[in-house]
Amino acid sequence: MEKTLRNTVGIGLVVGGVILAVFAGWRYAGTASTAVASADIIAQGRQIYVDQCAACHGANLAGQPDWRTPLASGRLPAPPHDESGHTWHHPDEVLFRIVKEGTAAVVGGGYESDMPGFADVLSDAEIRAVLDYIKSTWPERERSYQSELSHSN
Repeated sequence: MEKTLRNTVGIGLVVGGVILAVFAGWRYAGTASTAVASADIIAQGRQIYVDQCAACHGANLAGQPDWRTPLASGRLPAPPHDESGHTWHHPDEVLFRIVKEGTAAVVGGGYESDMPGFADVLSDAEIRAVLDYIKSTWPERERSYQSELSHSN
């Protein structure tokens, strides 16, 4: 019971933080686009993803097993970034901040995450390239939904 309550509270904090991020009006450090990025940008983003993200989120964007179930540490495993995950449910500004500042900084409220911020590792343009690569792998339905969400803020 205690573990279930702790899991529910942890997931609730993540969801609540993302909702707060959306309503707080955080802005993506760049412009959101409904079009798929150029092949060069996607290739650059893919390479950065392989170098910086794939160790946790998987070479094929599949995330870690049982990504919705907290680990013994209480932290959630790395989620998938393909269409089976929730990445496409978030607007550009939230995704950008998570990569730049880390999940805990974006969610707040004492939330703990193994996802670090990459502000000291990647430039804003490199972060946008990684996000463009990830988005380029989604089916049209998910890309359109995420684009509309990004433009509605």
